[in-house]
Amino acid sequence: MPTYQLPDLTYDYGALEPAISGKIMELHHGAHHAAYVKGANATLERIAEMRQTRDFTPLPGLHRTLAFHLAGHSLHSMFWTNLSPHGGDRPDGELAAAIDESFGDFDTFQAEMTAATAGVQGSGWGVLAWDPLGAQLVVTQIHDHHITVVPTSTPLLVFDAWEHAFYLQYRNVKTDYIDRLWSLVNWADVTERFDAARAGRAPQLFTLDEG
Repeated sequence: MPTYQLPDLTYDYGALEPAISGKIMELHHGAHHAAYVKGANATLERIAEMRQTRDFTPLPGLHRTLAFHLAGHSLHSMFWTNLSPHGGDRPDGELAAAIDESFGDFDTFQAEMTAATAGVQGSGWGVLAWDPLGAQLVVTQIHDHHITVVPTSTPLLVFDAWEHAFYLQYRNVKTDYIDRLWSLVNWADVTERFDAARAGRAPQLFTLDEG
């Protein structure tokens, strides 16, 4: 049975300092993200066992659990590539034009994305997504790992607002953490996702081990 794998980072744990400490990155990637991968694989095993016994009583709960872990796996896989030690500045080209068209200008977009991330109640994410129905960029929130945007929309840039992403370094001052994230944004990665979303393609977030 295919299993999900924790993706390797393209940079060292300490490469995003001082914005994100190496200790946070080690725990975030090696413990929290790894737990979502482990949880997804364990849930798949339980679903396989359920199919063998044909006792589908636990099916709704297993589906919810699998969705939670896979969403966590997907969002974290995107988060790591959305960030870069050489990130920051602003996008250019068609992504920059789309931001201006959708939000008025980059500063307004940045303020809205910051507010959406800071305003998450409890755990969740701030998200820049492409909405194909409106043919526009939108900023929204994800609560826990449950996407609340239009089902057909595609996240392009995600800011992790779970406490495990920042609390060891920034304590309860989440806005300082969010401000520092902007210095790490990998606009090349966001642009690639933007181009794919507009073309109706979904960039691959992770690979499966076929065993």
